[in-house]
Amino acid sequence: MRKFAFACLLPLLLASCSSTPPKEEPNYAAVSSNQFVASNYKAADALLQQLSGRLVADKPLIMATIVNIDSLEQTSTLGRLVSEQISTRLAQGGLKMLEMKLRNSVYLKRGQGELMLTREIGEVAQNHNAQAVVVGSYAETSDAVFINVKVVQPQNNFVLAGQDFVLAKDTVVRSMLLQR
Repeated sequence: MRKFAFACLLPLLLASCSSTPPKEEPNYAAVSSNQFVASNYKAADALLQQLSGRLVADKPLIMATIVNIDSLEQTSTLGRLVSEQISTRLAQGGLKMLEMKLRNSVYLKRGQGELMLTREIGEVAQNHNAQAVVVGSYAETSDAVFINVKVVQPQNNFVLAGQDFVLAKDTVVRSMLLQR
């Protein structure tokens, strides 16, 4: 009987000795210190500075989804969110950003966002009277994500502004890179 009781209690005793601390729930103080939004806004601010005086005030820009550099027809939650935040910041800076999710005539890849290839940029920009398109890509390493964003003039593919930046591949960024 003692052997049976010991055999039943042994797994419970071993489990209680586990050194894994319980996962802490996120709180507002912890998430507000995350630098993700600030990094994206800083990149957009650099684009705004480079574009100063180079754009027509009454013509819009289009934001394409930031794509995976190793597979230009794929993106992730990370690519979509970086695109959204850069577009938001450019709008806050006074640029007219055309919201493409409200348009039916844009190439939408299911679950990917507004993906545009070079050959599509000119046509989409012309159809929407856009003076420039914001495009970009990201590349993953084991501990970082490198992002490149450019503002391209669609008529001639000239780059009007560009910015490179790096995001730490913390748990938040890792979770947005997972394919769903």
